[in-house]
Amino acid sequence: MTAAGIARLAGVGRAAVSNWRRRHADFPKPVGGTETSPAFALHDVEQWLRDQGKIAEVPARERVWQQLVGHPAGAAAALRQVGAVLLLVHERPAAWRQLRGAADDTELTGVLPALLESVLAARLGPEHPVRGLTRAALARSADLVRAAGDLATTDGPAAAYAFLLGRHLDANPRQYTLTPPGPAALMAELAHGDGPSATVLDPACGVGGLLAAAREHATGGTAGDAAADTGRAPDAAPPALHGQEADPDLAALTALRLALEAPGAAIRIRAADTLRADAFPQLAADAVLLHPPFNERNWGHDELAYDPRWEYGFPARTESELAWVQHALARLRPGGTAVLLMPPAAASRRSGRRIRADLLRRGALRAVIALPAGAAPPNNVPLHLWVLRKPGGPTPPVPHLLVVDTAAAAAKPEPGVAPAGGRDKLDWQTVRATALDAWRDFDRDGGIEEVPGVRRSLAAIDLLGDDVDLAPARHLPPPAAAGGPAELARVHDRLTATLARTTALTPHPAPDATAAEPPAARWPLTTVGELARSGALVLRAGGPGTAGPEGGPAVLTDHDVIGGLAPSGALPETPTGTPPEEPVLVQEGDVVVPVLGGGTTARVVDEATAGAALGRNLTLLRPDAAALDPWFLAGFLRGTANNRQASSYASTATRLDVRRLQLPRLPLAEQRRYGGRFADLAAFETALRLASRLGEQLVQGLHDGLTDGSVAPD
Repeated sequence: MTAAGIARLAGVGRAAVSNWRRRHADFPKPVGGTETSPAFALHDVEQWLRDQGKIAEVPARERVWQQLVGHPAGAAAALRQVGAVLLLVHERPAAWRQLRGAADDTELTGVLPALLESVLAARLGPEHPVRGLTRAALARSADLVRAAGDLATTDGPAAAYAFLLGRHLDANPRQYTLTPPGPAALMAELAHGDGPSATVLDPACGVGGLLAAAREHATGGTAGDAAADTGRAPDAAPPALHGQEADPDLAALTALRLALEAPGAAIRIRAADTLRADAFPQLAADAVLLHPPFNERNWGHDELAYDPRWEYGFPARTESELAWVQHALARLRPGGTAVLLMPPAAASRRSGRRIRADLLRRGALRAVIALPAGAAPPNNVPLHLWVLRKPGGPTPPVPHLLVVDTAAAAAKPEPGVAPAGGRDKLDWQTVRATALDAWRDFDRDGGIEEVPGVRRSLAAIDLLGDDVDLAPARHLPPPAAAGGPAELARVHDRLTATLARTTALTPHPAPDATAAEPPAARWPLTTVGELARSGALVLRAGGPGTAGPEGGPAVLTDHDVIGGLAPSGALPETPTGTPPEEPVLVQEGDVVVPVLGGGTTARVVDEATAGAALGRNLTLLRPDAAALDPWFLAGFLRGTANNRQASSYASTATRLDVRRLQLPRLPLAEQRRYGGRFADLAAFETALRLASRLGEQLVQGLHDGLTDGSVAPD
């Protein structure tokens, strides 16, 4: 096990494990790994932690996980074995209890292969992808098998496997491309509409997130951020789930996941390259959900030139996504719906224009919905959802295309609020509602009321130009400039009032500017570190903390502190199977200081910001009200000379050592006199920032209004 595993086992941070290694000569020695990432024996670590009183007993989950990651065949192979055993416990609990109680290790691993194959074939079909469960493979897994079975009796087979699979995915983020729960749930809702889907296919199923979302939607559950308004009864029959995945290990893990999560559903997962070796050539699915691999060059272009699936045109070598689009349509029943998560380039590349044109002419492509950047990986690209319907259903296709830009609806910040951007700041409920409302109205009526900049219905004939560019942003007229003339007038009035307030708050350098320059003050000084040691203030570093099941508070980031903005960050999700980590919450009167960048900033937390979590690269100073005035503290911490003497310089960054910052030793009454002046400066600075933002908004709004005709030049 690694140092990270030890930290998780003991419920501490990695820094604590590093300290133990340095301070305790009897800490277990590494038995493998590398110098930078050593590996330790689980038994030795467990014994040392017990001897030190740091744990009483290793939790069953952690014991199974450590056995799994240390398995000689690798974590994926071990997880396949564990999943099969958990399915046996779920499907035939009496057989497992009998085997668990009576068999020694040799008998256990000798009987298991045939028993597991019987359960897998009955649950997943004879062509299931969970292979390699031979007697030789299981011989080294007797302890792991027993521990997994015991874990199932306490947590339940499905919960035990969800924990282990989730931990495996979290530990290997670069190995797997996951569809986040929010987009997966939205895709399921778009595909199923108001009627149930008896059969769902994902031809590039990965870890099964889309199929799981389809089952949850069909049976009345929720997935990700979707609200529970699906209209399904909780006991509705689950759909038959078909999936195909080129990676054999991933196909096996997905099959086991779905078999345990959806006990009443027919599960058929196959391990093969979908485009080259389609496992379901005769399938006519009600819905296809697909997050295909992007920018694949080796997708089978040379071998598949005459494939009958290319009904809308033979895709170019650079158009693998359009090959997946046509595969999805080929596996739908007439009138069935497919929803694909697509890169934005697929809507506009010239090499795909003929296929896009034919999809429009025949009414197969029904909607292109732009998601905000950060909705799904790659997180820096605003991906699209394509909604397709196979021609030939009871309702003739309407020769129109729906285009929607959910990013425009989800990101409308007020001045003084950080703009939305990135997956931690998405208003996903707005994204979901915008997409679903537009699609449902369009699908029901064949058209839709236009919302400038957000949604529009286009006649297919109007899109059949030279490029057949289907990107929503190119076809959605912008909304009225900055909300129209009325909104511009409101911004003007607000800016005028803010400028007047700024003028009133403009500070004078001294009560009498004509007086001779006074000598520089010379006070006895102390440091923040000394004040912390004496108890006059408390120092806390930002960064730790994860969101619980109900979410968490907004995060005050270094960007927010420097820009004078409201908290705009979000806590990271809690890793699967671990309890949430409590963040540092700011209180009114705290002083927050950024430690990177070389600026001179210190912010006093007000009532509106109190309760936010402290972000990374920030230090919190919580003064004792009987000893320190917070505005006095923040004001002196911002001094240029003070910051310079407390900063260290690397080749690419400047870091502030907050403990070295200096303050004068003054009586509390004198501190408050200085603090009042610093508070006035902060109010002036806030007014200046607001005036700047309002001015930029007014200038850009007038430019837009003059150029789109909504504002007259006189």
